[in-house]
Amino acid sequence: WIWANAPVTTRVMDHQAAIDAGAMALFGEKYGDEVRVLFMGQEGQKAFSTELCGGTHVSRTGDMGLFKILAETSIAAGVRRVEGVAGEGAFAALRAADLKLKELAGELKAGVDELPQRLKALQDEKKKLERELKEAKKGGGSGGNRSDDLMKAAEDVAGVKFIGATLAGLEPALLREMVDDLKNRIGSGVIVLASDADGKATIVAGVTADLTGRFNAGKIVNAAAEQVGGKGGGRPDMAMAGGKDADKLPAAIAAAKGMLAA
Repeated sequence: WIWANAPVTTRVMDHQAAIDAGAMALFGEKYGDEVRVLFMGQEGQKAFSTELCGGTHVSRTGDMGLFKILAETSIAAGVRRVEGVAGEGAFAALRAADLKLKELAGELKAGVDELPQRLKALQDEKKKLERELKEAKKGGGSGGNRSDDLMKAAEDVAGVKFIGATLAGLEPALLREMVDDLKNRIGSGVIVLASDADGKATIVAGVTADLTGRFNAGKIVNAAAEQVGGKGGGRPDMAMAGGKDADKLPAAIAAAKGMLAA
């Protein structure tokens, strides 16, 4: 519409007549008996914008030169606000954006046109490193696998396979992933793993499907959590708890083990 260089007509008219003519009135604004109405395009059916406005405007849309949207937000149900700049302000905004793109391209040692591919390559590399870090935390690599070691350490408690251990520095999501992995590998049994990541105690309990009728992971994890001053919950086959006293995690594992023999 700017490039169409349509005429802008200003009329002062009765408020109701302006509304009847299709002028847009903003809620919350106060209008007098007479209002200033702007018609962009030919007044009447050919006008593509008819609004009440008290500001100074151009005589043709082309006088604006350029319009650049900077933000678009919701201000009420079904009502949105568009903020932008026109004319010299729009050119300044585009120039600033262009400089920022060139600055980013310089940081990534790539051309502006290469930024999407370069960013994707960095994201792929980040995911790869995150996977490697996760495996390292789980004990993978040349030093062996923690899950393998835990499987070897499984013990028989009242005729049920039990794996219980405290693992240093594992965040809750990774601890839960390890319990899931051990549940799949053990076939039938109860697994309780705990960690002290970020100075807080986290305990995850898992019960294989064939044993949920006898043992409830939520009850097991809460028995363990009592030892570290916390509580938790979850499903019969998987539950998690937190606590503040990470020094007592060995006692928490012992309490969980005791639930099997009870």
